[in-house]
Amino acid sequence: MSEERRGSEQDRERFSKRESTPPLGGGGFSGRENQESKRNFAERKDSAAGERKPKEDEESSVSRRGESLDDATERDDRPGTTGWGEDHEGERTDEEDVTSVDDGFSDETKAVGMVQLFDDMNLKSDLLRGIYGMGFEFPSPIQQKAIMPAIQGRDVIAQAQSGTGKTATFSISILERLDVELNACQALVLSPTRELAHQTWRVMNCLGDYMGVNIHASIGGSRLSSREDARRLQAGVHVVVGTPGRVLDMIANHRGLDPRDIRIFVLDEADVMLSRGFKDAIYDIFKYLPVDVQVMIVSATLPQEVLAVTENFMRAPVRILVKQEQLTLEGIRQFYVQVEKEEFKLATLCDLYETLTISQSVIFCNLCRKVDWLTRSLKEKDFTVSAIHGEMDQRERDLVMQEFVSGSSRVLLCTDLLARGVDVQQVSMVLNFDLPTDRENYIHRIGRGGRFGRKGVAINFITRDDVRKMKDIEQFYNTCIQELPSDVADFI
Repeated sequence: MSEERRGSEQDRERFSKRESTPPLGGGGFSGRENQESKRNFAERKDSAAGERKPKEDEESSVSRRGESLDDATERDDRPGTTGWGEDHEGERTDEEDVTSVDDGFSDETKAVGMVQLFDDMNLKSDLLRGIYGMGFEFPSPIQQKAIMPAIQGRDVIAQAQSGTGKTATFSISILERLDVELNACQALVLSPTRELAHQTWRVMNCLGDYMGVNIHASIGGSRLSSREDARRLQAGVHVVVGTPGRVLDMIANHRGLDPRDIRIFVLDEADVMLSRGFKDAIYDIFKYLPVDVQVMIVSATLPQEVLAVTENFMRAPVRILVKQEQLTLEGIRQFYVQVEKEEFKLATLCDLYETLTISQSVIFCNLCRKVDWLTRSLKEKDFTVSAIHGEMDQRERDLVMQEFVSGSSRVLLCTDLLARGVDVQQVSMVLNFDLPTDRENYIHRIGRGGRFGRKGVAINFITRDDVRKMKDIEQFYNTCIQELPSDVADFI
């Protein structure tokens, strides 16, 4: 928050009204081993997966949500259905013993308890059906630590590597705390991009599929006009997922969103939301929320300056933080290609794609105009690619994302717009045509591959001018970026 806003006595008084909470402890939050749950969780998961709604029920639920049948079809893509714990090399399987993973968390975080099974979290049965129906078998490390304090009403700061289940963490927490009988907005989730907000909306709908919840996406630039958005909000929803500008408009101007019953406020990708152009809108939205609202902030990267800002509006939060050197994903091999001149990058890229067989890949550039130029250049060389960036029309962006998620497009060129908003399981390679200007974005970019413990490759094109920047990234994350070997195909 800006110093001018924090400095006002009225705002300080508002922050001070938030009730303090006791330190975490007791209450069964100790990761107890429930042998009966271990024996039966697979049976319950299979039962949940097999008891999908009949078509008539799905159509009625779609109608109740006010979404089109096309949205329902898209929702059935089920992001994360091959999620954490599925049978992949190096991951846990049904037969393996469930063990907690504290490696990589800060010393402060290791003191926070963990629950090793979803069945031990005392979640609603319909929510458990949604969890197992999505293919989740065991909670990931961040879910083991963050879900319980969140559903107990604690403020939570949750940091974890990209692709380890942060969205499901706060989604499960929200769904568990909802009163479905109360036809009012009880949770608000804010995301920095429209694509990420829509993705969160889909994940939460899948998890809450059996609960009868109404989750609304309030996103600027969408096909819904502000008036129609407000009308749907006034009709009653349980959760709103949106972007800051549209949500603030719905609260302050159109009055479609009544914040009085909001009990949970989530900032996804909080480092972006609290350190860039969004923070004034976030501050203005927070002023409308109840003084006792529970706050969750979530991101893979949380610089110290962002953590300092949270002291102004969070009450003794449970801090789940990752050691700096553990932020890079173990399953992602990182390489660089030395390119003598900037203009040689295109030829190098073409050689690379002619050599490798890749399921799907994402190529990052720093500028919108470079994305457009690279797209034209590759198409002229008969490569099939698609592109997305912030200067494109929203309808066009939606179409590009739909094609990429469905697999009809295999190579996606983009800016940092999607560094935090692409969750496609088949992405096996991320290529930085330009090194990011922000070192925090490096982790988010390469995290588009290797989702949920899968293997992936990150390749960085560097010129002489980029060597110092790459060394800074290596030092900051205590990682090693190796020169691309001739047998790189073996890693993909």
